[in-house]
Amino acid sequence: MTKQEILDAIHGKMIISCQAIPGEPLYLEDDSVMYLMARAAKRAGTPAIRTSSIRDVVAIKKETGLPVIGLVKINYPGYDSFITPTMKEVDDLVAVGSDVVALDCTLRRRGDGTTINEFIAQIREKYPDIILMADISNYEEGINAWKCGVDIVGTTMSGYTDYTSKKDEPDYELMRRLAADIDIPVIGEGKIHYPDQAVKALQTGIWSIVVGGAITRPLEIAERFMKAIDEGVK
Repeated sequence: MTKQEILDAIHGKMIISCQAIPGEPLYLEDDSVMYLMARAAKRAGTPAIRTSSIRDVVAIKKETGLPVIGLVKINYPGYDSFITPTMKEVDDLVAVGSDVVALDCTLRRRGDGTTINEFIAQIREKYPDIILMADISNYEEGINAWKCGVDIVGTTMSGYTDYTSKKDEPDYELMRRLAADIDIPVIGEGKIHYPDQAVKALQTGIWSIVVGGAITRPLEIAERFMKAIDEGVK
């Protein structure tokens, strides 16, 4: 699919994030079950999948045939960011055919001494045609990523950096401001737990949304029910 075909397909829709990382119940060392989550997501009507790890990009593309937003979560010494932090992860994602490459575009420290602006420029020089999704945490970072030439800005990191509010709900205001002020698609992502929140997010004027934990992380879902029950019966 071309860039425009992918953007048209996700417009006004919900992308489902199917991820499992070490330490989570659905993570297996020698295999993956995320393609089954992606199978269910496709049946539900999602136009695209967001996933972490090379093996899951491969498995989900094979299973669903849907466009995949690929990323790699890895912690390197000296890096505050962990979503596709270096060119190695970009190379690996491109090699397996990720339709969109997502990366942390916050303004936090990078262990190699480069700025995120320099890193984006390096990616663009090496891969001028790939679709880049910038995961940002605030308005300044969203504007910066847009000016650096990314194709999509996502509110993924709002509430997950030291300098953003830790509210347990979507950052509607960030979505609204970015959608109004930049001329590329804005994807609302992060802490969309319920269907009414998904609808409210799309009503801010953003291009589409990503929902993950509320659908594909059973431990998180179960704990949310448990917490509500515990608080409700006290």
